[in-house]
Amino acid sequence: MLGGFVCFNLALFQSTVSQESSLSSLLLRASPIAKGVLLLLILFSVISWAIIFAKWSMLKRAERATDDFLERFRRGKKLSDLYMDSESHKHSPLARVFLAGYDEIGSQMNEGANGVRSIESVARVLQSATIDQVTQLERSLAWLATTANASPFIGLFGTVVGIIIAFQGLSGATGSSIQAVAPGIAEALIATAAGIATAVPAAIFYNLFLNRVKTIIASTDRFTLELLNFVERNYVKLNV
Repeated sequence: MLGGFVCFNLALFQSTVSQESSLSSLLLRASPIAKGVLLLLILFSVISWAIIFAKWSMLKRAERATDDFLERFRRGKKLSDLYMDSESHKHSPLARVFLAGYDEIGSQMNEGANGVRSIESVARVLQSATIDQVTQLERSLAWLATTANASPFIGLFGTVVGIIIAFQGLSGATGSSIQAVAPGIAEALIATAAGIATAVPAAIFYNLFLNRVKTIIASTDRFTLELLNFVERNYVKLNV
């Protein structure tokens, strides 16, 4: 019984090795166009995974810093205290938006006024800073969207070209059975599999990151409104 188990595992191992070697031989015999398609998909995949790891880390830091900074703001701290806190929350888009608004508030108050003269001016500065932070958060997401949309078609292109080459070779073959074109078709279908394997992670993480960015943007918009209300209640100069 033990001998049969060993023979079964040995046969399974040999079968796996044989499949790997046959796959390697298919790739080595691939046409220049198929190899070019595979190299292009590998390039797309490598860049996409680099973006995924970098964006995951960046968004995680931004979410943590944003939640902490927003909690400190809602405790009712003074703007000067929040300014000091913002230095330790540089990964938070909220902190950077706050710094832009704080500079505008300080600029207006340093002009000799008893308070903020134009709340609309502060609102415009906050809006501009928010747009800058949204652009930063969405950076590189376009590459993931492009990879998710284009990779299947690139793989399909390689498959179509490979099948055309396989059937062209059939005309010069001595036999017309499926065995004559099977290697060429198998080689061509590898391009489709590679295209799907490249597109699926890019699509999944693009949608995941987009939702997380939208959540941060929503928090930033709420923070901007709360900050404007706070400034209007405490710092706006009354014209009486």
